[in-house]
Amino acid sequence: MLATTVPLAERLALYGLAGVAAGVANGVAGGGTFITFPTMLALGVPALQANVSSTVGVLPSYLGGIRGFRQEISRHGALVRSLLPACLAGTLVGTALLLGGSSLTFERVIPWLIGVATIVYGLSPMITRRLAHLDHQHPARQRVVVGGVFLASIYGGYFGAGLGIVLLAILAVALPLEIGALQGIRNVLSLVINVVAAIVFLARGHLAQAAVYPMLAGTLVGGWLGTIAIQRMRPVMVRLVIVAIGVVTTVHLALSYR
Repeated sequence: MLATTVPLAERLALYGLAGVAAGVANGVAGGGTFITFPTMLALGVPALQANVSSTVGVLPSYLGGIRGFRQEISRHGALVRSLLPACLAGTLVGTALLLGGSSLTFERVIPWLIGVATIVYGLSPMITRRLAHLDHQHPARQRVVVGGVFLASIYGGYFGAGLGIVLLAILAVALPLEIGALQGIRNVLSLVINVVAAIVFLARGHLAQAAVYPMLAGTLVGGWLGTIAIQRMRPVMVRLVIVAIGVVTTVHLALSYR
């Protein structure tokens, strides 16, 4: 096993580097857990422990996104607040499913969830144009965004890899907003979901602490770098990057859980 051949100092460095890479990914679109989770597995951390430790380890990556998009977030503060109950309820359901039930069925569904979300996000400009005649406060939009965020929060509490892509797909279809506003809202919701899940996991005591601490530092730096990168990219390029991350994530999951 790789964990038995890598000295402690080098393992800590690998965890930190994985955290930086995951932070950059989360700062751009999401999917950072697909860097931290496999890294911990390769270094001998059991799957369940790696899952919950990744959730805690990537938390700082969202802070850079919130800071970078604070103007967009402040303009849509009422919307964000209206979605917080759905985030809280969905995350608690997801963590309960993870800690209290079998993961086999859900693991088989995960690639489909991410794949569909990626397709929907890629087609979201076309879908948004189709929905342009609906008022921003139209009940149909409200139901889609609240219901979608609730389902995404269940997913985030259970596994969470690719959560940013799922949230972006839901927000892009349901809300007629620019990519910067969607990114800002996505960062806030992702942080809330991960904080709630992290509190549950900390209470249950499943963390691999030697991995979590370097990742916390790494994802803080990486999230800041990812936010800088995304703010300098054209919206069409951001969308292409997000779709590419979604495709890679889907393939990775499909191969992992065959």
